[in-house]
Amino acid sequence: MSELDTEPKPTGKLILQLLAHQSNTNALGDIYGGWLLQQMDLASGITARKLAQGRLAAVSVGGVNFMVPVQVGALVSFYTEVRATGRSSIEVFVEVWTDTPQHLGAQKKVTEGVFTYVAIDKNGRTRTIGQ
Repeated sequence: MSELDTEPKPTGKLILQLLAHQSNTNALGDIYGGWLLQQMDLASGITARKLAQGRLAAVSVGGVNFMVPVQVGALVSFYTEVRATGRSSIEVFVEVWTDTPQHLGAQKKVTEGVFTYVAIDKNGRTRTIGQ
């Protein structure tokens, strides 16, 4: 988001949308961070797999910031953008936005992070992307 943005918007492409369910809450009734991380891994993995054209493994997760609690019933949207590629690695930026049942269409950013994957072959060894 630049300083000129009056209304922030998601970065990247919408990859996954889910409803936040009560079974994924912490003791305070908010969606727990582990559930969000799991879904972020799925969304970024989908993006990376398309580029890798095959099997890959997550090797790191960084820069995860939880900004706002997610409420039960919220529509949770996962946006991804490839930030960098190497010979065998792919770095995917993920943003998570929600709208609550009370404010449909009024999205707010709740978390973000960077997931790094490495393309692997059938034996689990590193391979070149696209091979």
